[in-house]
Amino acid sequence: MNKPAYFVTGTDTEIGKTLASSALLHALAQCGVRVAGMKPIAAGAELHDGMLHNDDVDALAAATNVTLPLELTTPYLLQDAAAPHIVAAQEGVRIDLMHIRLCYERVAASADAVVVEGVGGFCVPLSDTATTADLAQQLGLPVIMVVGMRLGCLSHALLTAEAIAARGLPLAGWIANVVDPGMRHLDHNVDALRTRIAAPLLGCIPRLPAPSAARAAAHLDFSSLPHWPVPARQVLSHSEVKEV
Repeated sequence: MNKPAYFVTGTDTEIGKTLASSALLHALAQCGVRVAGMKPIAAGAELHDGMLHNDDVDALAAATNVTLPLELTTPYLLQDAAAPHIVAAQEGVRIDLMHIRLCYERVAASADAVVVEGVGGFCVPLSDTATTADLAQQLGLPVIMVVGMRLGCLSHALLTAEAIAARGLPLAGWIANVVDPGMRHLDHNVDALRTRIAAPLLGCIPRLPAPSAARAAAHLDFSSLPHWPVPARQVLSHSEVKEV
């Protein structure tokens, strides 16, 4: 049986990829599977207790139930919060997509399900020759697109969906995340995307006063995703029926 594994991308930076990825990890864990999260490239880290920490990386780790070394889940942790290709060059780091692929394979071997969060938008440069789109293509996973709901998001979402398709990757679903709580005609904008994106809407995360993986997951339905596991309680119920 194929393991659930997904690549989470977004229409821009700071639009809720980490919240959506954490919600996905939480939902998988609730199904009773051993789930691991990856953010292969993270830009923006601070030193705490002698170790570099990134908020997104820490949030993903908190939502998983499989603990793995940071060098596997985030092989490239960059200190400056800027475009990855610029920071990597400044820090003397060469981002190697094959290395990320090998790290992913080791993570996947240690868990029943894997969620990989990209960095920035879908086509963010990682080096002089590679982009996040190349990384997604290297991994070859079904893609989940997070749309930051704010003015201008319609074009960003449709262009991102086109870019995903151009790479030959399946868009497994998309999530609307309310970035601007004052956005006018929010429902109409969501409907406009729903009729134009050939992938299921997995849900709409409202502007949460205290965002968390569990609170975000409560607004989402991942059951249409490929290889989505049956929750453990449903398996138990089925077994009980069989015994009777």
